[in-house]
Amino acid sequence: MASYHKPDEKTLQGLKDIANKLRINSIKATCASNSGHPSSCCSAAEIMSVLFFHTMRYKANDPRNACNDRFIMSKGHAAPILYAAWAEAGYVKESELLNLRKLDCELEGHPTPKLAFVDVATGSLGQGLGAACGMAYTGKHFDKSSYRVFCLLGDGECSEGSVWEAMAFASHYKLDNLVAVLDVNRLGQSEPAPLQHDMETYRKRCEAFGWNTYVVDGHDVEELCKALWQAQQLKGKPTAIVAKTFKGKGLSGIENEENWHGKPIPKDRVESLLAELQNQIQTNRPLCPEQPNEDTAEADLSPISLPSPPEYKLGDKMATRRAYGVALARLGKSSQRVVALDGDTKNSTFSETFKKAHPGRYIECFIAEQNMVSVAIGCAARDRTVAFASTFAAFMSRAYDQIRMAAISQSNVNLVGSHCGISIGEDGPSQMALEDLAMFRAVPTCTVFYPSDAVSTERAVELAANTKGICFIRTSRPDMVVLYSPEEKFEVGHAKVVRQSDDDRVTVIGAGVTLHEALTAADQLAVEGVNIRVIDPFTIKPLDAATIVSCARATGGKVITVEDHYKEGGLGEAVCTAVAEEPGIVVQRLAVSRVPQSGKPQELLDLHGISAKSIAAAVRATFAN
Repeated sequence: MASYHKPDEKTLQGLKDIANKLRINSIKATCASNSGHPSSCCSAAEIMSVLFFHTMRYKANDPRNACNDRFIMSKGHAAPILYAAWAEAGYVKESELLNLRKLDCELEGHPTPKLAFVDVATGSLGQGLGAACGMAYTGKHFDKSSYRVFCLLGDGECSEGSVWEAMAFASHYKLDNLVAVLDVNRLGQSEPAPLQHDMETYRKRCEAFGWNTYVVDGHDVEELCKALWQAQQLKGKPTAIVAKTFKGKGLSGIENEENWHGKPIPKDRVESLLAELQNQIQTNRPLCPEQPNEDTAEADLSPISLPSPPEYKLGDKMATRRAYGVALARLGKSSQRVVALDGDTKNSTFSETFKKAHPGRYIECFIAEQNMVSVAIGCAARDRTVAFASTFAAFMSRAYDQIRMAAISQSNVNLVGSHCGISIGEDGPSQMALEDLAMFRAVPTCTVFYPSDAVSTERAVELAANTKGICFIRTSRPDMVVLYSPEEKFEVGHAKVVRQSDDDRVTVIGAGVTLHEALTAADQLAVEGVNIRVIDPFTIKPLDAATIVSCARATGGKVITVEDHYKEGGLGEAVCTAVAEEPGIVVQRLAVSRVPQSGKPQELLDLHGISAKSIAAAVRATFAN
């Protein structure tokens, strides 16, 4: 191992001075906005100074440069000191700091990627390290580049289980290009954090999770420089730097005192405190970050297409979950940017098909869905990969906060949920996704695909790879008949009318399993001389309102929706919203109305009123009324 060379005294003093400048600008910014977290900024001042002006390699005038080291402020409430660091680096105008949290300013209360130097939004605590894991994994295994990833966490957020999911992931994959710095300032929002300044327990926990760990004085720039240098030398493990700090460090009467979280400095104390900090600054020596290695290619943003049309024939049978795996493996053949993640369900979601075809681009995240989504967001950051993460759709609910934050992060991540609805059968309600459409429909930027056969599944995967924002693809367990020819064209927001005649009496809208039940009902009713129109929406969000309204008008305003989902927030509600301002259209909704139980799929579809028999009965009742 190379020997450590202590920085010269001028450099150390320069780092101390920058730390105090960061404190000063954090206080000025939060005072100008009369809100924010200056005490949380002050505890991290030396950490930020050393990271940004001694350790990290980046182009200050080009924050999103592919070669730059990455930094994630997981304790997002300390955003003002992040902004202050970029002002010190020359990217942000110092005067702009005074517009913190104002409506026309992108320096928001917590960091978002509206800013070029922010890769993922933070502020919902406990999520930054998972995204950092995704970036570090991408750097090491996909980009094979020298950039490193640094994540600053607060001690309070270490109560979040997602932090320890990420710790386990980073250790398992030996992410030695990842450094987590824990700002242990003892105080949470409403009371002290559980361990307060028990640094030994923090050390033991990090080491128990397989991390190379250093405990340092977080206000000693020389200790920080040394620990960060040591982290770079060690191979085969991620590094945790557990930094003992004091909330409000450098502020007389505030430092290490309770009840200062999220409070700007009182106006009558600002001048004296700023003067105290200013008096500690001994030099104005600028410190410039070291430039990164030029070893990372620019992101390839060209469209990604399936190498050939789907290879299914009309009438073939295949589950859409299995078709997802085939589609993803084929898409991965077209582009090296396509990567897959799963939460130990790959033999059920069929992401294992991708793993077998492209083992170097598959990430096993094990049973840690929150971390899986965060890792996927990190993998997709800066457009380095096109990431698809899959598990049972029911378990996506565990990661809903991460999904919500992905939207704020402007992430282009693709999430695939299998085993939707009661049609999975005997496994019972704990495995049945019956809330997922409502969940994803509520997320801004989210496109919701619900393919009903193998061909449309392949096209959904292809479209998702090229669609901005979050994409959710809902796949089903049962084998289903192929309805579409390989040449059929699919578009986001365009429905398919799969059964129609000139004398249709009712429009029935189904998706996945219920589309096939609707087609069976159509056959049964046709024998009775009753024709119905059947629509496959393909995407539930955006929904093809024009086609639905047109078909509804052609069938006397009568619409029946049928879905393998709870009534609240699903397909039926989406259709009701689409036709809400259209006079004369009446929507009847068939959906799962109570907690289901184990049983055979067809038994459950009948029991909960969403089978062909139930659809036919609902059509007949429409005329009876």
